[in-house]
Amino acid sequence: MIILGLDPGLGTTGWGVIAKSGNRLSHIANGQIKTDAKMPLASRLLQLDLELTDVLLEHKPDAAAVEEVFVNSNPQSTLKLGQARGVVLLGASRTGIEVGEYSARSVKKSVVGVGNADKKQIQAMLNILLPGAKIAGADAADALAVAITHAHHG
Repeated sequence: MIILGLDPGLGTTGWGVIAKSGNRLSHIANGQIKTDAKMPLASRLLQLDLELTDVLLEHKPDAAAVEEVFVNSNPQSTLKLGQARGVVLLGASRTGIEVGEYSARSVKKSVVGVGNADKKQIQAMLNILLPGAKIAGADAADALAVAITHAHHG
């Protein structure tokens, strides 16, 4: 089973693709979709959709998983994150695959064992669970963690 994990954001959306075979997980690919803050919102959302479509077409996942939105102290940031998350959910579901949603706390608990793990702990566990994977950045690492969470819950 091929699983695409997604960590949505308007500025940067992380993505990670893993394979699950029985209890074994292996890294396939990961990356980040970045949009220019100087572009109009609609153009940024379109760019996110187009680049996510490329990832979906290239890797043909059997399932996808998306991190749920956390409420930000800045309402504008929360709204933009929600819009990016909507594009990601729509893009993944458009292919007809199952799309799971997981809170940041459940992702941390699934990957590290505790719900209040920090990013360094997640990245350390990714090195153990997906040895040899070259991770494109923090957002890609989070996306791989979301994919792993789906593999454990699927």
